[in-house]
Amino acid sequence: MEDNSSWVDGEVRQINDRVISVQVLVMMFLSINFLLILTFFKRKSFYTIARYILFAITLLSDSLILLISNTLYLLAYFNFTIQVWLCINISTVLILYTMVTPVTLTAMTLERYVAICMPLRHAELCSQHIHVHCILIIHSLSSLPCIVFFSSFFASASLSFYKQHKICSLQMYILHRWQGHLWSTVQQIYFLIMVTIIAFCYVEIMKVAKMASGDNKKSTWKGLKTVILHGFQLLLCLIQLWTPFIENYVFQINLNLFINVRFFNYVLFYLTPKCLSPLIYGLRDDAFFHALKKYVVFDLYVKDDKDNEAFEVAQAY
Repeated sequence: MEDNSSWVDGEVRQINDRVISVQVLVMMFLSINFLLILTFFKRKSFYTIARYILFAITLLSDSLILLISNTLYLLAYFNFTIQVWLCINISTVLILYTMVTPVTLTAMTLERYVAICMPLRHAELCSQHIHVHCILIIHSLSSLPCIVFFSSFFASASLSFYKQHKICSLQMYILHRWQGHLWSTVQQIYFLIMVTIIAFCYVEIMKVAKMASGDNKKSTWKGLKTVILHGFQLLLCLIQLWTPFIENYVFQINLNLFINVRFFNYVLFYLTPKCLSPLIYGLRDDAFFHALKKYVVFDLYVKDDKDNEAFEVAQAY
C-alpha cells in the first residue's frame, strides 16, 4: 500500500491522521455551509429579512475563515514558507473575518431582541434599506482591531522584514510584548461590549418570556435559546482570539507541546464554532429548514412556488 507523504525541504513529511481528520472536518463544514448559502440565494424573499441576511454573512465569513485557516494550517504543517508581505495580505482577511463572525452574532442577538421585545418597531428598525448600512457597520467595527494589530506591527518591523520568507502565522507579527498586550486589550474590550449586549438581550427576552402566553410564549422561549447559543458561540470566538498568545507562550517552552496545543486549538476553537451557525439557524429555523429540504434535497432546480414561499418566510421562530 502506498504511504501518504509529502516532500519537504529534502525530507519526506508524513501525512498523519491529524491532517486527514482536519481535512475531512473542513470539507464537511464547507459542504454544509455551501448548501445553506445556496438555499439562501435560491429563495429571494430571504434577502428582505434581517436575520437571514445576518445568517448569510456568518456563513460566508465562516467559510472564508475555514478556507484560509486550513490553507495556513497545511502550509505550516509542511513547513512551506512565503514572503511576509504576502502573509500580511492573507492574515488581514483572516483577522477581519475572524472579528466579523462575533460582531455579526451580536447583531443577530439584537435583531432577536427587537423582534421579541419591540415587535411594533421591528419592521422599522430591520427594514430592507437598513440592511446595507448594517453590513457596512459590521465590517467597519470588525476592521478596527485589524487596523490596531497591523499598525503596531508596521511601527515595529523593518523594511527588510517584509521580504523575508517565513511560515505564515499570527505569532510572527508579535515582535514585542507590548504588541501582544495591546491586541489582547482591544479584544477584551470588544468581548466585554458584546457580552454586555447579549446579557442585556437575554434578561429582557426572559422578562417577555415570563409574561407571554400560547404561541407567543413558545416563540419567545425559542428566541431565548437562540440568544444562549449565540453567547456560547461568542465564548468560543473569544477563546479563538486568545489562541495565538497561548500558542506563542507554549512555543517558547516546548516545540512538541506547541504542535499538540495548536492542533487542539484549531479543531476546538476554529472548526467547532463553524458547525454551530448551521445548527442555530439552518436547522432550528422552520422556514429555512423547509427551504433547505425543498431546494437541496428534493428539487434544487425547480422554480419557486410563490405561495409556499410567502407562507414559509412568514413563519417566525
